[in-house]
Amino acid sequence: MKEIVIISGKGGTGKTSIVGAFACLADRPVLADCDVDAADLYLILEPQILRQEDFSGGKQAQIISGKCTGCGICMDVCRFSAVKKDNTLKPAYTIDGIACEGCGVCSWFCPEKAIDFSPAINGKLFVSKTRVGPMVHAKLGIAEENSGKLVTLVRKEAKKIAEKDGHPYIIVDGSPGIGCPVIASITGADLIVIVTEPTISGEHDLDRVIQLSHHFNVPAVVCINKYDINQEVTNKIIERSLSSGIKVAGKIRYDNAFSKAQIMKSSVIEYTGGFVAQEIKSVWRNVIYAL
Repeated sequence: MKEIVIISGKGGTGKTSIVGAFACLADRPVLADCDVDAADLYLILEPQILRQEDFSGGKQAQIISGKCTGCGICMDVCRFSAVKKDNTLKPAYTIDGIACEGCGVCSWFCPEKAIDFSPAINGKLFVSKTRVGPMVHAKLGIAEENSGKLVTLVRKEAKKIAEKDGHPYIIVDGSPGIGCPVIASITGADLIVIVTEPTISGEHDLDRVIQLSHHFNVPAVVCINKYDINQEVTNKIIERSLSSGIKVAGKIRYDNAFSKAQIMKSSVIEYTGGFVAQEIKSVWRNVIYAL
């Protein structure tokens, strides 16, 4: 079983569209959408949900109205200004759920034990079936944190399915950027596919992702999408990648078939057999070779 993680230094590079295409080319893949803050692989693969469960990434404090005596100790010890006072309310103290960091200090020091400190529901995990194979995906709640924990949970569930049913590949749609969810996506993977574009920001963010792959010692290859919109920057990206010891798996031209395929809820491979489809197939062959 091999785990391939597709990431990008920035949004808008076509990462998810390429994941959808790879899913159609792979042999019995398990899919994992780890872009939990803005998951959209479902737009291409139309998953049918088989199972869902709540995700709790931590705890959150809440004042129990019948026990609070209004001493104000909770406000004094809170370092995140999450405890608010409003004399028009009873109890006068409340906890701002967004500002609360879930540290539990207020609950620990409350003399009346009037603060409930229970697991908070931060999102949902889904296990679904698609036309190309099983898919594990998730949705993080609005303004919720702990995306890295949810990403780890998605990957673990995908591995369970792959091991149980003997799937040879796990294809992971990672988050853009280099933050916590990206780190949680790539750690321990067999190969990273970095999707970039020939723009100034694309070139800059590619450097950051390359540094990240080196730091965690995960092999990587680069895929340049929309390479023909700026050949000069494309050449710079190729030079930068090779000088960093990272091979270029291939280049994909700009083609509005990407957008049209999404409108039709299909991958580019399913939508067209044109030049762009052949280029994606070539990239996939090089990804398999890199494994």
